Amino acid sequence: MKKNSMMTFVRFLVLFAAIAWVFSLYKAPEDKKNTDIGIASFISKIEAGEVKTIRVSGDIINIELADGEKTSFQKEGQDTLSDIFSNYGVSPDKLRTLDIVTEKESSLAYWTGIILPFLLPFLLVLFFLFIMLRQVQGANNKAMMFGQSAAREIHKKKDGITFKDVAGAHEAKEELREVVEFLTNPKKFIDMGAKVPRGVLLMGSPGTGKTLLAKAVAGEANVPFFSISGSEFVEMFVGVGASRVRDLFKKAKKNSPCIIFIDEIDAVGRQRGSGLGGSHDEREQTLNQILVEMDGFDTETNVIIIAATNRPDVLDPALLRPGRFDRRVVLDLPDIKAREEILVVHAANKPIDPSVKLSQIAYRTPGFSGADLANLLNEAAILAARQNKSKITTEHILTSIEKVMLGPERKTSLLSPKEKEITAYHEAGHALVAHYLPGTDPVQKVSVISRGRAAGYTLKMPEIDKHLHSRTEFISDLAVMVAGHTAEKEVFGEVTTGASNDLQKVTMLARKLITEYGMAARLTPRSYGHKEEMIFLGREITEQRDYSEKTAQAIDEEMDTFISEAFKSAYKIITSKRDILNKVAAALVDHETLEKSEFEAIAGPKKVL
Repeated sequence: MKKNSMMTFVRFLVLFAAIAWVFSLYKAPEDKKNTDIGIASFISKIEAGEVKTIRVSGDIINIELADGEKTSFQKEGQDTLSDIFSNYGVSPDKLRTLDIVTEKESSLAYWTGIILPFLLPFLLVLFFLFIMLRQVQGANNKAMMFGQSAAREIHKKKDGITFKDVAGAHEAKEELREVVEFLTNPKKFIDMGAKVPRGVLLMGSPGTGKTLLAKAVAGEANVPFFSISGSEFVEMFVGVGASRVRDLFKKAKKNSPCIIFIDEIDAVGRQRGSGLGGSHDEREQTLNQILVEMDGFDTETNVIIIAATNRPDVLDPALLRPGRFDRRVVLDLPDIKAREEILVVHAANKPIDPSVKLSQIAYRTPGFSGADLANLLNEAAILAARQNKSKITTEHILTSIEKVMLGPERKTSLLSPKEKEITAYHEAGHALVAHYLPGTDPVQKVSVISRGRAAGYTLKMPEIDKHLHSRTEFISDLAVMVAGHTAEKEVFGEVTTGASNDLQKVTMLARKLITEYGMAARLTPRSYGHKEEMIFLGREITEQRDYSEKTAQAIDEEMDTFISEAFKSAYKIITSKRDILNKVAAALVDHETLEKSEFEAIAGPKKVL
């Protein structure tokens, strides 16, 4: 507001200066070449017969001499030209020889000279008041619009997104095809006594395509699409969120059939009564209004609400009951076939080298979401452009995979020769134990080049997508995690801080094996502990312990057992394969990076001891 007032004041000054300049031009003499003379000089020239013509224009006396020169002088306002001649005793004979012309001032100039000095300030004040009142009126309008919905409306196929543009997610698309049919032909279902579903909840990890699928539904149904985020409902003022909900649903009913899409609904739809905020909390009022509006649809109101969240566990049960968000569509991370389809879609507008096999890229990207794959090809395109290449090659894409997973290379963070040797043995330990233990994924790459916060890394990729994991696989993973620590201690007699992240991961996995997966040998298979979702300042602050101190001690003992056995397994392989460990570490020191073929040339094909 302060900035707008300053701009208004500046405009006022500029306008005032412009009008003053125009007014000064009006008052300026017409002939800049004229030279002014005094009255005595004027009389003397008349007496000498040098004056040819006299023109009287108001208070200005313009004189043309016999030689053609022009001059002028200004008389006093109350004196006439006759008074001047009489006062100076000019003889009538001299006056008879003069051509005296009196020029009548135009009415426009007369009125301008009289009125403009008074009218100009008045107009400027009126203009200034008009600008100020306009700003106040605009502020009032904004205040009146404060409770209106900020939903962005996309009419029909403006973006041209349909199910063909969404690769993978076949089951989710089949579920949503029913929603399209509800919108396009609701009578078919109403005649059968069926009710059009009120809400569809899209659940999945971040980047799995929830928003894209919602837009595809609107594109397929060819209906208006209202998009809003859950956080846009809630403001610091009480009642604004509920008002925006009412306004949104009012707009939707006017544009029926249509789709309302609420992204990140968990921002406003969290479970009520969590203990933070009173019963009149603004977020809870907004949620209550959403529930009321969803119940207010009649059978002929063809409006479907699609909501997206990656935290369905924190939603209020009232949102999920039948009649509201009773249709739930789960979007999982894509499998290898779906990843290849997604890569094909995102590679369509990029100059991909013909030698690139997207199936190979899909194999190297387990656990990648659709957004990760799009980012992967974008990073590859940026890398190729930086290298002034005309095509995106396999090398660009493989490098981008590591960048997306681990971060960019830290070329300026050079390790000393001693640190490089320690890192080489550390990563060689990870790779060697993963190569020989059962249930581990094949090693694809080992490197001592710093990426992100890691001094080195070992990439392992599964041969097929896995959805279930056995106890044997977890035990092997524990041994792989501690292999770097074991290799450092075996070779150098002490460990460094490089194993700190490995120890955190092995501790977390060991606890999950006992408390979540029921894989402890001496404890009854059950879950131990229950986390209550109470977020304050971004932290989870409560965890309910549903077990005794004795059981807690048993959990700690079982964790120690798991981790101790992991150290023993890693130590067994590292000591028995010490010569191979030395060769792999030496190769890493020399070449910094070993691909799968180069690693297996030293360690041999993957086998189980």
